[in-house]
Amino acid sequence: MNKYVLAVSGGVDSVVLLDILSKHDGFEVIVAHFDHGIRRDSGIDAVFVAGLANKYGMKFETKREELGPDTSEDKARSRRYEFLRSVAKKHNAQLVTAHHADDVVETIAINLSRGTGWRGLAVLDSDIVRLLTGLSKAEIIEYAKNNGLTWREDSTNADDKYLRNRIRRQTANLGDDSKRQLLGLWEHQKVLKKQIKQEVEKLVGDGPDYSRYFFIHIDSKTGIECLRHIVNARLTRPQLLKTLHAIKTAIPGKTYDAGNGVKIAFTARNFTVKLLK
Repeated sequence: MNKYVLAVSGGVDSVVLLDILSKHDGFEVIVAHFDHGIRRDSGIDAVFVAGLANKYGMKFETKREELGPDTSEDKARSRRYEFLRSVAKKHNAQLVTAHHADDVVETIAINLSRGTGWRGLAVLDSDIVRLLTGLSKAEIIEYAKNNGLTWREDSTNADDKYLRNRIRRQTANLGDDSKRQLLGLWEHQKVLKKQIKQEVEKLVGDGPDYSRYFFIHIDSKTGIECLRHIVNARLTRPQLLKTLHAIKTAIPGKTYDAGNGVKIAFTARNFTVKLLK
């Protein structure tokens, strides 16, 4: 039997997906809830989600951390996914989240505002299963009301200190046609991203030794894509640019610390990459 670990916050999106999955046979659902400890009342959410798991007769996994109200969005997300992936590994299951179409649009807007380039369109394409990306927030709320579901509202969703909340208010004004166009671009970019990855793998090979001559003679954009693949996306764009410069200019016998556990050693013709934990 296939197993899903479903991330349930207690909000309307995950509550709706939980209800939908409960109506389908053929797989087992484990409900997972991560309590960041950011809000004083977050423990109530955990109790609420535990009650939902019990109602549907599903296993329940939870963890609380005291991250505090000043925690950044990135840290909160990182800690949440670390927990969720650990639960998925424990149960040998696929991780499922309730991201929907409006989440995709918001994430694209956030990435483009950060200057991520074309990759800013190819978001939410990891190994995580996202079953609601074909539905809008309005459709999800309509489902919840029609099925008599109850959910918890996270008070931090109205806090302007979080970038996603500020972006959400802006993207809410986009028309349906604009959102559909963005979602179409998203699907297209995900396909292109896979194709680029396949071509890069052909160009650079398996390593751990790589030709300096090759990187000296290709353009910077291609070089950055190739390097990004080699270092498993550990480096930022500025770090990749500096690393590319080092590959072209470093004296044989020297080593270079690219950052985030990426070490590079140079010979006259090649460079060797080591990824430290």
